[in-house]
Amino acid sequence: MSRPLISIIMPCYNAEAYIEQAVINVFEQTYGNVELIVVDDGSSDSSPALLTKVANTYPELTLLHQPNKGPYPARNLALQHAKGELIALLDADDYWSVDCLEKLYCTLVIANADVSYCGWQNIVENGQDGPPYIPPAYEQSNIHEAFLNGCPWPIHAALTRKSIVDQVGGFSERRFSAMDYDFWIRISAVTQNIVIVPEVLAFYRWHQHGQISSVKWRQVLDAWQVRKDFVAQNPSLFSHLPLSSLTVLITSPVLKQAIEAFWKRDLVSAQKLFRAILLTSSWQKNDLKYLLPALLPLGLYRQVVRLLEKS
Repeated sequence: MSRPLISIIMPCYNAEAYIEQAVINVFEQTYGNVELIVVDDGSSDSSPALLTKVANTYPELTLLHQPNKGPYPARNLALQHAKGELIALLDADDYWSVDCLEKLYCTLVIANADVSYCGWQNIVENGQDGPPYIPPAYEQSNIHEAFLNGCPWPIHAALTRKSIVDQVGGFSERRFSAMDYDFWIRISAVTQNIVIVPEVLAFYRWHQHGQISSVKWRQVLDAWQVRKDFVAQNPSLFSHLPLSSLTVLITSPVLKQAIEAFWKRDLVSAQKLFRAILLTSSWQKNDLKYLLPALLPLGLYRQVVRLLEKS
């Protein structure tokens, strides 16, 4: 029996350093029946020329163009042209192991699941790579509560049936730095039929070339809003929880990441996040040692932190 077509969706914006490698990575996959749809998002570097060149090599590559709107409108445009029964998402600066799609597909079929997902590793440009990470087997717990803790996997660490993607209407474009999280959490309301491939198959490059995720505080606040919206839109999924417990689930990741930003001395992010938490009722008395100094102007806040470091 022939295998179903996998449509791979790839936005590209000023990714000249990576785009050829990303395309080659797709067509080197051991799962052979794929199409790649690349949307150039108004690049101003040599990405369009490089894409035109590789498109001549790979007839299964469809190249689309749009004025610069961001990766989520680009992905939605590509989804409109997708012909496959299955959808995989890969950014132009990330990559997979050569057997990634093969293993995601086989596991999805064996489990008769709607989504298969895998582990990943952060590859840091000019720095130390993150450790390989295998996510929990979310299907063995309450998926909705688990997903409130944060995005379950990066955009390229999963394979999804297109019928499920169509049910959620593709990507929302409300909260740009957390729309991958928004995408997966909305899918969890449609299906909980997911399955893990407990291997590291996806690799996420960390660099400073305009990545949305590089602005920590914005990403955290956008994710917070995604959680609040999801709970408001799906109250029946959380009706078994007391309001106090639900509030903690929604807000605790913000406090955790604010403290993390503080100790990493990303004081811009820490200040913005602590101030946002102060406006809620989700903090405790022992949190005030972090929260109150954040009310100072940024310059004074930095000085206070320096003094505390010396004391």
